[in-house]
Amino acid sequence: MAQTRILANAQLVLPDEVIAGHLVIRDGHIAEIGTGTTPRDAEDCNGDYIAPGLIEMHTDSLERHIQPRPNVAWPHGAAILAHDRELAGTGITTVFDAMRVGSVSTGKRYKRYARALSHELLDLRARGLLKISHFLHLRAEICSETLIEELAEFTPDDRVGILSLMDHTPGQRQFRDMAKMKAYVMGKNNLTEAEFTDHIARLKGLQDRLGAAHEAAAVAEAHRLGAVLASHDDTTPEQVDTSARHGVQVAEFPTTLQAAQACRNKGIAIIMGAPNLIRGGSHSGNVAAQDLAKRDLLDIMSSDYIPAALLMSAMRLGQMWGNMARGIATVTSNPARHVGLSDRGRIAVGARADLVRFAVMQNMAVARQVWSFGQQVA
Repeated sequence: MAQTRILANAQLVLPDEVIAGHLVIRDGHIAEIGTGTTPRDAEDCNGDYIAPGLIEMHTDSLERHIQPRPNVAWPHGAAILAHDRELAGTGITTVFDAMRVGSVSTGKRYKRYARALSHELLDLRARGLLKISHFLHLRAEICSETLIEELAEFTPDDRVGILSLMDHTPGQRQFRDMAKMKAYVMGKNNLTEAEFTDHIARLKGLQDRLGAAHEAAAVAEAHRLGAVLASHDDTTPEQVDTSARHGVQVAEFPTTLQAAQACRNKGIAIIMGAPNLIRGGSHSGNVAAQDLAKRDLLDIMSSDYIPAALLMSAMRLGQMWGNMARGIATVTSNPARHVGLSDRGRIAVGARADLVRFAVMQNMAVARQVWSFGQQVA
C-alpha cells in the first residue's frame, strides 16, 4: 500500500510564488499540491513555510568535522555521520561534499585525504546510514604537488558532481592581500613566522612549475568524471574569460564586482557564501554578497562553513528582494538546475519529497521538520 502523508495549513514556497495550501506526499514524491479544503488526517503546519529541501553546493562542514582543531584527526566514520545529521537538521537534503584534491608533501597544510574519505562516505551511503543525499565536490588545488594523480583515483561511479578549479597561490585571487592571508593562514594553522615564509615560497614555486599543467588536467578530469566545472575566487575579467573558455558553469565566490559582472556577461552562474551575506562582507575583504544581490548578480547561496547559515541567507534574500520564493530559489531550484538535478529543488507534482518546514522568528529561519525522499530526518 502506498505510504501517504499530508501537510496542511502551510505557506508553500513554489518556484515563482508562495501560496497557502497543502501537500500530499506519497512513496517519496510530491503527489498533489492543493489549495482547497484541507484533507482529513492532515498534519497542521500552523502557517509555517514549506520549501524544497536545500541543496548545498559548497561546504567545508565535513572537513571541519574530520579536523575540528588544528592537528586533531577525528575518526572519519563518526565525522561523516555527525556532518550528515547536522546538515539534515538545518534543512539541507542534498549536499556536494567539498574535498580538496592536491596535496603538498612538506609543511603542516595540504595533506592527502580525499580518496580515502570519499570511500568511507560512499560506503556509509551504500549501507543506508546517511539521512540525506550526498555527492562529491572535488576542489582541485592547482597550487599543489599531487593533483593529477589524486584526480586519477576517482571514477565516473564516484558521484562526483562538481569539480572546482581552486588556486591559492599567494598574492592572487582570494589571497591577493598578503597581510590578510598572513593573518588567516597563521591563525588557522598555528604557523610561526618562519613556517609562514617557507609556506609562501613553496606555494609560489609549485605554481611556477606545475600550475598550467594542473589546470589543464583538472579541466579534462571534470569531463571524464561527468562533473560540472566551477571556478573559484575569480578576481579579474581576464580570469573569468579563462574560466569561460574552460567551460566553467558556476563561479564560486568571485572576489570583485568586475569579476561578478564578467561572469554574468558570460552566462556563468554566481555562487556566494551565506556568512558573507549575513555578516555584510567576507573575512578576507572580498566583495560583499549584499552588493551582488542588490545588483542582480547573485544566483546561488552556499553555507560555506556554517550549515545553518544557508536557510537564513535565503530568508534574508527573500526579505531584501521582497520575494520569499526568489530568495528560497537561491538554495533550491537554482542550484538544482546548475548541477543537473531535475528531480528535486522544486515543489512540483512528481518531484522528490525533499522538504523543509520552517518559521521566521526574531529574524531567524527556524527549521521545524525536514524530509528526505518523503522520510522525516529532522
